[in-house]
Amino acid sequence: MQVTYGLAGIVVAAFFIAKLSERPNLDAIPTVGSSTWLGSWWASIKCLTKLADVVQEGHEKHKGAPFKVAGLCGWKVVVSGPQFVEDVRKASDDELSLMEAANDSLNLEYTLGHDVHHNPYHVAIIRSQLTRNLGILYTDLRDEIVTAFEEILDLRGNEWKSVPAFQTVQTVICRASNRMFVGLPLCRDPNWINLAMGFTLDVIKGGVTIGLFPKVLAPLVARFMTSVPRSARRGMKYLGPIIEERRRHLEEYGKDWADKPNDFLSWLMDHPEASDSSIKDLTLRILSVNFAAIHLFTQALYILAANPQYMQPLREEVESIVEKDGWSKGALVKMRKVDSFLTECHRIEGIGCVSVTRKVMKDFTFSDGTVLPKGTLLTTASQATHLDNEIYENAGTFDPFRFANMREEEGEGIKHSYVSTTSEYLAFGHGKHACPGRFFSGTELKAMLAHVVLSYDIKLEDNTTRPCNLHVGIHIVAHPTAKVMFRKRVH
Repeated sequence: MQVTYGLAGIVVAAFFIAKLSERPNLDAIPTVGSSTWLGSWWASIKCLTKLADVVQEGHEKHKGAPFKVAGLCGWKVVVSGPQFVEDVRKASDDELSLMEAANDSLNLEYTLGHDVHHNPYHVAIIRSQLTRNLGILYTDLRDEIVTAFEEILDLRGNEWKSVPAFQTVQTVICRASNRMFVGLPLCRDPNWINLAMGFTLDVIKGGVTIGLFPKVLAPLVARFMTSVPRSARRGMKYLGPIIEERRRHLEEYGKDWADKPNDFLSWLMDHPEASDSSIKDLTLRILSVNFAAIHLFTQALYILAANPQYMQPLREEVESIVEKDGWSKGALVKMRKVDSFLTECHRIEGIGCVSVTRKVMKDFTFSDGTVLPKGTLLTTASQATHLDNEIYENAGTFDPFRFANMREEEGEGIKHSYVSTTSEYLAFGHGKHACPGRFFSGTELKAMLAHVVLSYDIKLEDNTTRPCNLHVGIHIVAHPTAKVMFRKRVH
């Protein structure tokens, strides 16, 4: 047994040495943390929980200029400042690649499969049909949000009830999203919802596991040491019969038949490239669009519960607009304080300390002359930018209506709305690869916040302080077990 462990240790060590030896030469880029071989490896271990602090230090020390931080298998170059963000935004995909950066981090061609990774036509559907249908399908989205909150909270009379915030938000968002993705009744099936909620984590864990082994072993590791294949098989049990039935209708009646569901699955199956797709391929695409802003809304809920003084101005805005315009997509657009509250949550908390991550596909020169060699992983110090006092006044202070006030100063513009991206607000990335689902996510989260403030009183359990976030690598995770108390609103 000891010999086996010893051999395994040698293999792992040899692999890391090989990985490290393949790293592009970045000696010209200043380092934050140790720059020695062993020191950088140890620094990368510490970065698993302290990366946000390291990036913040680099942002303050190098102010706009590139610097590098250690990762387990290589350096990450971090940039900030409008000049460098614009350089990244303007770069072509054959210079700086989002897809290859994602593949390097999560091994998507082995978790989601070659076709889904290399031909992500579902992303174009998110950008087009999903966004275009938000007004048409808003009634369904709101119905699912209202129903999900009622069923999950199950409040009695006027009593307070304590619920796990993260789990509650996760279920509501997953149900509401899947009302748009696969429709009723599947969006309310607890087994489908559990599968959809867990799939993103399956992909992340699977990608990290695959990354610990040499590339030649990736297909075997993906098949036997990750849970993604099992999740795909489970998903096919639910979606397979639905897909087959819809294909029969397509063959018999063409693309337009009576009572054809208007959901993401239909749009996906209508795509020219979907006709030859397997049920597994379609299932993986549906599961992969189950991106969800769970952490952000959970953080918003914690902030609101810890600061009851924010409730009244939000309620007044929602009530006055709904009284005039009803519950509609158009009404949401007018809710600037609701929009600002979520924007400020995303600015000061966020879901990651970096964004706009790219892989350098060929030697890339920034406008100041700095050269990044091919193979470099490049990212942007988004959280440090959001917390920079030179960009935002009192940047470290949560100001719920900061962005609503900025919009008032500039008139009717949408520059500071939740879904806008600029070189100074990078919550959804920036440029042509900004998150394509941000319009859907923004509509969903604003609808949820408007419903919560109008329907419930909330507070933290035992009036404790707001639960702290957890930091895991680049990710900022809302506290996963803290509880928030709800009761039906007392008018």
